[in-house]
Amino acid sequence: MKLLVLLSRFPFPLDKGDKLRAYHQLRFLAAHHEVCLFALSDEAVSPEAEALVSPLCRGGLVVHRLRRPRIASNMTWALLAGRPLQVGYFHDAHAQHKIDALLQSFKPDHVYCQLIRMAEYLRSHAGQRNMTLDYMDVFSAGMARRATQAPRWQRRVFALEAKRLQAYETEAFGWFQHHTIISDQDRQLIQHPCRDQIQIVLNGIDTDFFKPQPDTPKKYDVLFCGNMGYHPNIDAACFLAEEIMPLVRQVLPDARLLVAGTTPAARVLALASAHTEVSGWVPDIREAYAASRVFVAAMRVGTGLQNKLLEAMAMRLPCVTTPLANNALGGTHGQELSVVAADASVLAEAITMLLSDAVAADKLAHHGHEFVKEHFTWPGATARLEALFC
Repeated sequence: MKLLVLLSRFPFPLDKGDKLRAYHQLRFLAAHHEVCLFALSDEAVSPEAEALVSPLCRGGLVVHRLRRPRIASNMTWALLAGRPLQVGYFHDAHAQHKIDALLQSFKPDHVYCQLIRMAEYLRSHAGQRNMTLDYMDVFSAGMARRATQAPRWQRRVFALEAKRLQAYETEAFGWFQHHTIISDQDRQLIQHPCRDQIQIVLNGIDTDFFKPQPDTPKKYDVLFCGNMGYHPNIDAACFLAEEIMPLVRQVLPDARLLVAGTTPAARVLALASAHTEVSGWVPDIREAYAASRVFVAAMRVGTGLQNKLLEAMAMRLPCVTTPLANNALGGTHGQELSVVAADASVLAEAITMLLSDAVAADKLAHHGHEFVKEHFTWPGATARLEALFC
């Protein structure tokens, strides 16, 4: 089958959730289909990254660079047209011409579009081609949650964006024959009467890459990682460092926290102290997992499945998280996860217990490791996506 894949970011390096999902799906799909990849990028793509992705694209690889001046004008146009800024940022007239030309020259049997922000490129082709939209997660819900926590002067902007995204998610539904999403929690947030038709396609985890490293010395007691310029991760890092860890240190005064991940925002950088390290970009995130004793994903906003939890469990770290993160993961309180709670004191108590009881921590880590190996494989997850194309 000839498959055209549209991405809003070049799928390497794997420093964001959508890139991780796209890269591993491409690896699986390329083994069975002739893939042509069209990817936007608002930054330069390194020759090394392109060399890794290019072999997956027998049908061709096209990268369109988004430039700052055009991004600004495109967002202004979207604002005036009543469309989400998220769509305006990624929709470019020159990219539209390239995609239209690819559809004519490559003649794909199926078009796979990742994320609602890329759907605009296929609006004019609705009903003419077999197409699948991967919502992945629900941008409107994440924006609505952010509106409730933003500074007062920003709330109206985020609320308006959430409203426009919700309407756009509903409108775009009708342009595609098939739809996927990362969890049932996210599916229920799509405001469309046929949302139950959306297929759940989980993420997987590469357990050959993310595997236990028992011989690595433990330098940190608690770890949180991710894209530290992304609002849900910023909020989680601050919640962990400012509200949870002080309670842990009432019992374990020397407990050390590592906050690792690319592009840390000013709020995250400000967390650095004698007991908290903010590392920034880590070339190999496995080193951070291996050097830590407990992983905590204290997520309070955002949507989707937290890849960081899958990675930590695959590397045999005992994990603590919140209901928001676990609703997509589906772990069991006290079985694969030490605790699933939103309260800082309950989370702190679970962390303290794991740091104080090596036997309990090891048992939990074992169950978590087996859980992700059984339920989260890339071949298994992507096979469900592939079935929609045939």
